[in-house]
Amino acid sequence: MRRDELVAAPPGTVSTMLPGRTPLLARGRAPVRETALGALLPAGFTRLLLPAYVRRLDAPQLPLFGYTFACVLDDELHVAATRTDESADWTPRYFAAGELDALIARRQALDPGNATLAQVALCSREYGCFTAQNVFLERGEAAIPVSPKCNAACVGCISELADDSEIPSPQTRIAYEPQSAELARIGIHHLERVTDGIVSFGQGCEGEPLLRSTIVAPAIEAIRARCANGTINLNTNGSLPRSLERLIDAGLQAVRISLNSFRPAVYAAYYRPTGYDLENVLESIALAVRAGLRVSINYLTHPGVTDERAEVEALEAFLGVHRVAMIQTRTLNIDPEAYFARVGRPTEPIGMREVLARIEKLGVALGNFTRFSH
Repeated sequence: MRRDELVAAPPGTVSTMLPGRTPLLARGRAPVRETALGALLPAGFTRLLLPAYVRRLDAPQLPLFGYTFACVLDDELHVAATRTDESADWTPRYFAAGELDALIARRQALDPGNATLAQVALCSREYGCFTAQNVFLERGEAAIPVSPKCNAACVGCISELADDSEIPSPQTRIAYEPQSAELARIGIHHLERVTDGIVSFGQGCEGEPLLRSTIVAPAIEAIRARCANGTINLNTNGSLPRSLERLIDAGLQAVRISLNSFRPAVYAAYYRPTGYDLENVLESIALAVRAGLRVSINYLTHPGVTDERAEVEALEAFLGVHRVAMIQTRTLNIDPEAYFARVGRPTEPIGMREVLARIEKLGVALGNFTRFSH
């Protein structure tokens, strides 16, 4: 760890203790009675280092958060991170008592039978999801979940984990299959009130939206029949290129495709895909670029994996041919040791700062938030 890898903890940082883990200090191991410290970063920051600790034999698996190195320097909490984006739509929000509930009630009264809107209300209240809250705040990027099923079994899925997982899912997955009309009503309402708004299919509370492309495509067409403004976006794992093509033909304008690695073995170890592989994901990215969509890669970053030399070289090889609009770095929320157990430990890490610099050297915008100008 170097001093230039640390910044004063930004507003919204949450410090957290790491149970069953003893901190590593500059002069060696701390007494066993001490507990290691980590930090959870606010949106707009990319972590550079993991917490330094020794795991005790009785240590439980950590919940699905993005653990960042933290320490006290000059009596102030510092974290190993760098700012990679800013957006007013993603700053921490503080509602007055009853304010959010009033906004939700007012919006639901306009569409009381919309079960998808009810799911978005749940995500707004229970999970504090910003894109869900945007539906009721009538601003920015608005969430529209569509799929209860998925064709991946991600080790760190936030909405549905295997029964034998040692930790619970932090969210409950949407349990029904929304229909085109209710999806369209949410999108139309949002774009009629937010001139430069974004409606996004595919959210953290669901599975894979491409599995329901025959439902999403008519919704996109209906939104576009009423609203020429704004942007229609899809968040997806990119597993089904032909289904993505159907949505492009319907009027999809932007896509954000998530992956944790440009290396097939590392990708498969985390995503555990069914019926597709990384080649299909990369095909979807290439397809969307050729079709002229604004393409972002939702890059699930993790020090020791993202900055492995072989990973960086694979990233550069692909992006050198397929010029996406943006790489959105996203902290992969997972117990670091559980992740390394799946994908392997690093052998030649070059550092997260170097990764970010090399992405920018490719001429690809680097950030954290969905936007359509920069």
